[in-house]
Amino acid sequence: MTTRLNPYLGFGDNARQAIEFYRSVFGGELTISTFGESGLGDAAEADKVMHSQLETPSGFTLMASDTPAGMPSQGGNGSISLSGDDDAELRGYWEKLSDSGTVIEPLAVAPWGDAFGMLTDKFGVRWLVNIAGPGNAQG
Repeated sequence: MTTRLNPYLGFGDNARQAIEFYRSVFGGELTISTFGESGLGDAAEADKVMHSQLETPSGFTLMASDTPAGMPSQGGNGSISLSGDDDAELRGYWEKLSDSGTVIEPLAVAPWGDAFGMLTDKFGVRWLVNIAGPGNAQG
C-alpha cells in the first residue's frame, strides 16, 4: 500500500453535516460510524460521528469525527490546499466551498501567474485553491 496523507477534521458535534457537505462538493463514497454503533461513549453521544471517511472520484480521502465529552477539542489551525491545472474542476470546488462561507482572498490571478484564492467554509475549515496558470502546469 502506498503511503498517503489524509486530512482528518475534528468537529464538536456537527461532523455528519460537515462530511455530507464535503461529499456534495467533491462527490464520492462516504462511510460514517457512530459512537453508538461501536459501543463507545454514553447514550447521549450515540449519534455522534466516531469516524467518517470520504473517498472521492479525484482520489482525495477526507476524514472527520465529532469530539466526545471529556476529550479536548481538536481545534487548531491549518488549511487544506487544493491545487492542479484542471480549471473547471477546481473552480467548481471553489464555488461550492465558498457557498455560505467567507472568502478571505478572492480566486484571481496571483503574482506568480496562477489563479489563487483562500476561504473559510461554513464549518470553519480554511481552504486554499491554486489553479496553475499557462506554463505553470503542476505535476
